[in-house]
Amino acid sequence: MGSVKGGTGMPFGERMRARRGELDMTRVELAALLGVSPSAVGNYETGVSFPKEEIMLRLFDALEVDPNTLFQDSFQYNKQALASGEQKLLEGYRGLSALGRETVRTMVEALCAYRDEAEAGPGAPEPRMIPLYRTPAAAGYASPAFGEDFDYIPVTGDVPPAAEFAVRIQGDSMAPYIADGSVAYVNRDPLKAGDVGIFCVDGDILCKQYYRDPAGIVYLFSLNRARADADVVLPSASGRSLACFGRVILRSFPLPGR
Repeated sequence: MGSVKGGTGMPFGERMRARRGELDMTRVELAALLGVSPSAVGNYETGVSFPKEEIMLRLFDALEVDPNTLFQDSFQYNKQALASGEQKLLEGYRGLSALGRETVRTMVEALCAYRDEAEAGPGAPEPRMIPLYRTPAAAGYASPAFGEDFDYIPVTGDVPPAAEFAVRIQGDSMAPYIADGSVAYVNRDPLKAGDVGIFCVDGDILCKQYYRDPAGIVYLFSLNRARADADVVLPSASGRSLACFGRVILRSFPLPGR
């Protein structure tokens, strides 16, 4: 991993611009990766403004650097010194997989939204917004595109208050409980036997009922038993990859054959 060129005490913006130059990356290209405008990138590099927390996490990925590379010597973060605990969190974030980093980003954004609502005080606050992914696969993208892969929906009416994101389901393997084309609401609660979750198995995104037996074998069942052909069985030594994005907010269901 390369390091930013420059002398001791180089400001954050100059280090950012230097690293972008090392990667032969234009402001427009970096802005697209961060989800901001090219002028915002220019403001970061000139010190007019500073990236928000969620933008900063994307910046480390886009520039392929550790936090210390941009903050070395001065260690300024939003004009305040990074505490050792914050530095460890950022370093831990850099060690996560792409899916892990996206999970962290989603949680940070949700917590920031909750904080903003609390600080707004009484009155008629705007409803909390959560992302609705247009397909289960979109929920697994490292950088889903707003307006293309997902839209924001308000947590009002029929949306469960505990929902953290939503996914539009494709296929009939979970019918009639989750019909083809319907919306499933998801949170980050741990799964227990019989719960339905959103999973990534070897790169494929699935909505299935979860069970893990005492031998460590994971079963992902279709609630529609006419589609038992879509069940997935993952022995503990199979070498296949499995990640859980969250628990679908539904009641638990009896496991097949139990």
